Amino acid sequence: IMAPVVGPRGKVTVWQPTQFYNEERRTAFVNGVGKQPNVQLIVSPFEAPDLPANAFDFMLINLDYHDVYWENRDRGIPRMDPDAWLKRVYAAMKPGGTVAIVDHSARTGLPPRESVEQLHRIDEAVVRADFARAGFRLAATGSLLRNPADDRSKNVFDKAIRGQTDRFMLKFVKPRNAR
Repeated sequence: IMAPVVGPRGKVTVWQPTQFYNEERRTAFVNGVGKQPNVQLIVSPFEAPDLPANAFDFMLINLDYHDVYWENRDRGIPRMDPDAWLKRVYAAMKPGGTVAIVDHSARTGLPPRESVEQLHRIDEAVVRADFARAGFRLAATGSLLRNPADDRSKNVFDKAIRGQTDRFMLKFVKPRNAR
């Protein structure tokens, strides 16, 4: 979707955590979006994204940020430090760059590791606080994906709510005077 938007002079980078990269995903990339000349793939450990410094104008983290609070031995996901993870994201963004977050809303006040482990959801306030600590400025919010009928008590993969969760949208900007 993004490759045609940025055009032939722009570049799109897809990041795939090593823990989820396998032959099936490699083949899908090569035979799909990887055919577009302005798309590249970076594969690195989930806990340590290997992103080049000051490289990106825009980053979309779609329904995944909550996973920095997730750990799963079976999938090789260690306990991560969200602040260290965001430090890498911050360094990868150009000054003035935008990070857009879309994620599943958790009930307010639930500890993030608990809500992520049980429901794969995160409290919006946690995300806002994490990004503020990292140095980002909240620039906008969106309500397009809100669903007040979602009581936020079900796992996002539950058939009763899958694809219909209450989701928040946040736009963060790295200050222009940042290094």
